[in-house]
Amino acid sequence: MQNKIADLRRDYQFRTLNITDVSPAPFVQFKNWFDEALKVAEETKGFEANAMTLCTATSEGKPSARIVLLKGFDEKGFIFYTNYESKKGQQIEANPNVALVFHWHGLERQIRIEGQAHRVEPSMSDKYYNSRPRKSRLGAWASPQSQTIEHRELLEQNMEQLQAKYSEEKPIPRPPHWGGYRVAPSLIEFWQGRSSRLHDRIVYEKKNDSWEIRRVAP
Repeated sequence: MQNKIADLRRDYQFRTLNITDVSPAPFVQFKNWFDEALKVAEETKGFEANAMTLCTATSEGKPSARIVLLKGFDEKGFIFYTNYESKKGQQIEANPNVALVFHWHGLERQIRIEGQAHRVEPSMSDKYYNSRPRKSRLGAWASPQSQTIEHRELLEQNMEQLQAKYSEEKPIPRPPHWGGYRVAPSLIEFWQGRSSRLHDRIVYEKKNDSWEIRRVAP
C-alpha cells in the first residue's frame, strides 16, 4: 500500500496563469475563478464549488482544520456561518488568525487565503438564518456542536421537541450561539497546476490599503 500511494501522480496541463493575465483586484480575480468553478460544479454535479477548508488554531498555536461552506464574499472578506460555541468558534474567539483553502481538482486550481475572522453583524446572521430551510434552522438549536454526546438519539430527540415547539407557522428565532464570521484577508494566493510540478502561483498581499502582486516559485 505504501508503494502504491507513493506512485500516485498526475501531470497538470489544463491551464496557465500569468501575472499579466490576473486582475489587479484580488476579489475580482477570485470571482472570475469562483464563477468558473461554480459552472463546472453545476454541469458535472461532482463537487461543491463553495466548499473550503477552514484552519483555525488555539491561542498556543495548535491547529485544527475542517470543511465549511462559503456563503458570501465581497471586498471586506469571505463569509461562513457556524455555531459560535463549536471548536472552531472557540478557537476563533481566542485567536482570530485563520486560513482558508479552496481546491477545485477538475480545474487543477487552488486558492489559499490568510486573514483574520470576526463575527458579522447580527442583522446579517439573522437574514441568512431566516433564509435556511426550516429543518436546518431547527438543527442549529438541536445540535450542541463539538460537544461529546452519548448517542445520536439525543439529536433526534432534540429535533422532535423543537418541531413540536415551533409549528410550521411559528417563526424560529436565530440561536444566540449561531451566526456568521467574515475572514478579512491579508494574503490571497492563486495556484494553477502545471506540468512537471512547475506550478503557477500568483500571490496578492495586502500592504496598508493596497495589494502587492507577485509570482512565487512552486
